[in-house]
Amino acid sequence: MEPIEYLWKDRKRHLGLPLSFTRYRLSEDRLFCETGFLNIKSDEVLLYRVRDLQLNMSLGQRIFGVGTVCVVSSDKSVPHLDLKNVKRPREVKELIHKNVEEAKDKRRMRTTELVGVEEGDDGFHDTADLDGEELD
Repeated sequence: MEPIEYLWKDRKRHLGLPLSFTRYRLSEDRLFCETGFLNIKSDEVLLYRVRDLQLNMSLGQRIFGVGTVCVVSSDKSVPHLDLKNVKRPREVKELIHKNVEEAKDKRRMRTTELVGVEEGDDGFHDTADLDGEELD
């Protein structure tokens, strides 16, 4: 089993310093979030499932040069993942966006956005990929 090569790594920061047990990592096909010291919880989101990215930066975060990147996905176990207080959040968001698009291109996936959807629906519906596999 080969070790995973990470494109980006960071920790949740407090006052701009990486003083927490929350670690974020990005590989070419997955986004990982690991929290805890003794009891560790590890979540991951497949990049091709990412639907939207959002950047939030409060005044306090801007003072310390950090921000929160919000990742919305179609993943059932982790539909919303916040990368809280990461350094250079604009660059991180763009790096994730670039790798999401590459992951979707590799799987030959296209997502359509429908107009006039019912209330409560997010407006996104996956189509089958070109190999004929039906997506969740």
